[in-house]
Amino acid sequence: MTAVLELADVTVRRGDAVLLDRVTWVVSEGERWVLLGPNGAGKTTLLQIAAAQLHPTSGAVGLLGELLGTVDVFELRPRIGVASAAVAERIPRGETVRDLVLTAAYAVVGRWNETYDEPDHARADALLREMSVEHLADRTFGTLSEGERKRVQIARSLMTDPELLLLDEPGAGLDLGGREDLVSTLSVLAYDPDSPATVLVSHHVEEIPPGFTHALLLREGRVTAAGPIAETLTEANLSATFDTPLTVRLEDGRWSARRRSRRQA
Repeated sequence: MTAVLELADVTVRRGDAVLLDRVTWVVSEGERWVLLGPNGAGKTTLLQIAAAQLHPTSGAVGLLGELLGTVDVFELRPRIGVASAAVAERIPRGETVRDLVLTAAYAVVGRWNETYDEPDHARADALLREMSVEHLADRTFGTLSEGERKRVQIARSLMTDPELLLLDEPGAGLDLGGREDLVSTLSVLAYDPDSPATVLVSHHVEEIPPGFTHALLLREGRVTAAGPIAETLTEANLSATFDTPLTVRLEDGRWSARRRSRRQA
C-alpha cells in the first residue's frame, strides 16, 4: 500500500524539553490509526507534524508523497482534513453551519467574499447529511451543543476530499450519549473504503470506533508500541504506556480498560 505519512527518526525539542524522541511511524492508504497515550506523551505534537503545522527538529517526514521542509505547506494542507479544539477556537461563533463547511474549500474560517459553485454547496449539504446534522445547516456554530460541534467539524474536515484525516480528541467534552453517537459515526467512516487514511487521537480505548485497524502508543515522546490494533492494545503495552496495571477487554468490537485490582495482580 502507498504510504500517506512517513516519519523516520523524528525528534522535536523545545528548549531543554524533548516532545518527541526518535519516532518512526508509517500510515498507509486505507489504514485507520488510533493514537493513545497519557497527558504530555506528545500526541498533539505528532498530530501537528502530520498536519504540516510543525517541522521536526531532526529526522524526516514524508507527507502525501512530499518531503516536509522541501514543499510549500500551503499546497499540502488542503489535502489534509483536521478536526481539533484549536480549529474550533478559530471559528466565528456567528458563522452558519453550512458556511463553516463550505469555507473549508478555501482553507479559511469565516465567510468573506469567496465564490462557491453548485457542486460545492451540494457536497457541503451531502456531508452534513452524512454526519446527521443537516437540520443544523442554518444554525450558527455558537448555538450548537458540544456533540453537534464535533459532527459539524468532521463534516468540514471532509469537504476537500482529503487524503489524510486527523481527529484530535473528538470525544473530549462529550457526555456518554454524545460520545457513543460520535463513535458510531466514526465507525461508519472507518468501514467506508472511500474514506481517507485516518488518525484519531484519544486518551481512552473506549473511544476507539469499530473498524479502526492500527494503534500507536506514546509515552514521554517515545513509541511504546505500534502496529495492528489487536496485536498492539495488549495489557502489557497499555499498562506500560499509562504506567498503571490494566485489564484490557475487546467485546463486540469495542475496547475497554480498567485498573487491575490487587486480587487480579
